[in-house]
Amino acid sequence: MANYFSSNFILGILGGGQLGRMMLSETCKFDITTHVLDPSNEAPSRTACDHFEQGDLMDFETVYNFGTKVDVLTFEIEAVNLEALEKLESEGKKVYPSAKTLRNIQDKGVQKKFYSVKNIPTAPFKVFENKLELTEAIASKEITLPFVWKSCTGGYDGKGVSVIRNEDDLIPLVESSCIAEDLIPFKNELAVIVARNAKGEVKTYPVVEMEFHPEANQVEYVICPARIEDAVAKKAREIAVQVSEAFEHVGLLAVEMFQTKDDEIIVNEVAPRPHNSGHYSIEASYTNQFEQQLRAILNLPLGNTRSKVGGIMVNLVGAEGHSGNVVYQNIEKILAMEGVTPHIYGKKQTRPFRKMGHVTIVNEDIDKARKIAEEVKRLIKVISLE
Repeated sequence: MANYFSSNFILGILGGGQLGRMMLSETCKFDITTHVLDPSNEAPSRTACDHFEQGDLMDFETVYNFGTKVDVLTFEIEAVNLEALEKLESEGKKVYPSAKTLRNIQDKGVQKKFYSVKNIPTAPFKVFENKLELTEAIASKEITLPFVWKSCTGGYDGKGVSVIRNEDDLIPLVESSCIAEDLIPFKNELAVIVARNAKGEVKTYPVVEMEFHPEANQVEYVICPARIEDAVAKKAREIAVQVSEAFEHVGLLAVEMFQTKDDEIIVNEVAPRPHNSGHYSIEASYTNQFEQQLRAILNLPLGNTRSKVGGIMVNLVGAEGHSGNVVYQNIEKILAMEGVTPHIYGKKQTRPFRKMGHVTIVNEDIDKARKIAEEVKRLIKVISLE
């Protein structure tokens, strides 16, 4: 086995946002040397890695040159130059998850077609090259209102997704390739994180339940374990493994799903990296998702995915009407509450709905944890004083 610990081995991470920063907490724990590439000079990961480079993640030369200087390359964001990853792999560089996996995920239209080919249950959909094609399909009744519109590329944190209920809703949509997806009535939005190492060892985390902010279309609460029947949870984990096998990924795969009114499970979308739905694991699990990511991409034995205790994650997002230097109002009040741990991402500037941190609430009683989470949400405010 390679010696990753206290050695000359270098792990490269494309993207220096909060996911990279939390992964770097685990590389510090294991004394693994890290290089990070990010376009922002103020990236949250900058102060936590051994070597930081500023550069464009979509630029071939920048990504390729960065990759030549590390031993294993991973990423914390999907928007990276695939051709550079493919060239690095052709020269023997280990890239996890692989460029092949990422190519099937990066574009949501490609991702949805992949589910159809692999017989993975998903909502009926059609892919359109541009907005004009979409409007023509509506005019000819090829698709009917209402439906869910998704941009094929560039969407994140609720951006790039809209419910189209009437033709006026089409006006603000961007001019890009997109998906029109059937609006599925569902009981719950669920997620399962699957870990897979290069040896093919696979483990799933418990099913989590996600509650979304109605306006921002961002996750407000992640609840683990999900408050669903055991049979539904079993089905969700089995489908998550089916998806993982189809993508043949190495690392983590977060599989977001809907539980329909009839208790069927359909796949919404995936992320080939640590994910918002797994943040609860830092406090609540035997092996948190960021340590598990390292174990998987370094082909080490996977850790125990069980929870020690019930966990709820609350996202900290910038308050509406506030932009500028960030202030966390009432943080000392939530620190006084039992089982509450805030995580601040290191972003100095806040703006409405920007992800600035999260708070984990752990309790043996998940219903009590949910009540504390509401109190945390009510108390803490991410504001600016300018």
